[in-house]
Amino acid sequence: MGKTLADAGLCDGQAHAVQLVMSELFGNAVRACGDFVPLVAEVAVEPPRGSGGAERGVRVRLHDPYRVALPVLGDVRLDDPEAESGRGLPLIDLLAPGWRVAGTPVGKQVRCRIPAEREAGL
Repeated sequence: MGKTLADAGLCDGQAHAVQLVMSELFGNAVRACGDFVPLVAEVAVEPPRGSGGAERGVRVRLHDPYRVALPVLGDVRLDDPEAESGRGLPLIDLLAPGWRVAGTPVGKQVRCRIPAEREAGL
């Protein structure tokens, strides 16, 4: 995925953020829905704005068939040294603020947008 994102013109930081968000979304879906859950991932690089093109974000969507297993942002903090798990959604919230879950005719879809580095201050 990294080469595909680089070929689309993303800088390393934004490409790594996309990969991390996708990894967390996949891990959460498998933990919530089971090892053999059918998942569909979509990654769309927004078209460049202006002459530099660095302002473009990346839209990420992950579909799974289970509407009842909804991701919930808990109270675990990213810097909590005692937490053994639960950092994934806070991390997604940091990298893709405003993520949301929407019901679909065949399950649910987690939708998020990873902003450009300049836009996000990464």
